[in-house]
Amino acid sequence: MNTQDYDENEKDNDNNSESETEERLDQAELIEKTGEVVPHNAKHLIHCLTVIGQVEGHYVLPSQNKTTKYEHIIPALVAIEQDRSIEGLVIILNTVGGDVEAGLAIAELIAGMKTPTVSLVVGGGHSIGVPLAVSAKHSFIVPSATMTIHPVRMNGLVLGVPQTLSYFDKMQDRIVNFVTSNSNISEQDFRNLMLQTGELTMDMGTVVDGERAVELGLIDSLGGLSDAIDCLYSLIEESGEKYPDNEKRED
Repeated sequence: MNTQDYDENEKDNDNNSESETEERLDQAELIEKTGEVVPHNAKHLIHCLTVIGQVEGHYVLPSQNKTTKYEHIIPALVAIEQDRSIEGLVIILNTVGGDVEAGLAIAELIAGMKTPTVSLVVGGGHSIGVPLAVSAKHSFIVPSATMTIHPVRMNGLVLGVPQTLSYFDKMQDRIVNFVTSNSNISEQDFRNLMLQTGELTMDMGTVVDGERAVELGLIDSLGGLSDAIDCLYSLIEESGEKYPDNEKRED
């Protein structure tokens, strides 16, 4: 090997090292900003999306609140659905709920994806977290997690007129219809849980743990991270390519 070849090899190694360093920095920045991560050294290329804290919608929450911003999640879901290299999506939920319309919008997008999806509730999947949990093609919950099911609430000025009650009723119907359409719980059972009195202090609703959520048909399976990943791999292998040859667009 002459000196020129040696120098070229050294240059290639330096370039590869710089490229790997930049990739790690990009990955770290993505995790820090959005909580998203795409593992590359795996059996299948999957995207991990986290929904944590409070789902932030049309109003900006105080800076001390841990939030999931829907303006970050929606473009990410669009990108995942278009990216033919990403074979599956796992959604990790630990949320106290938040903006109803923003959460329902995210849930509808997830439910309408061709990409195989699996959700895993850890800690809590409360309020609007329930539609988000059931929006995936298969849902999991760990035994120690809980889900709070309660009627729609609203902050701020509320007019005491019949139209306000009608609005609440329609909003509640949207949530009930979505949850019952994407899980195995009946509408009557879900409404009973939502309107139960005596369990929550100064409120209506029910708190269900992981095992109870599965018994009710709200969540598909009891399990942890490895169970969710194994299920997602199975869904990927059963579904084949996200875009069959006749649906692929010209590059």
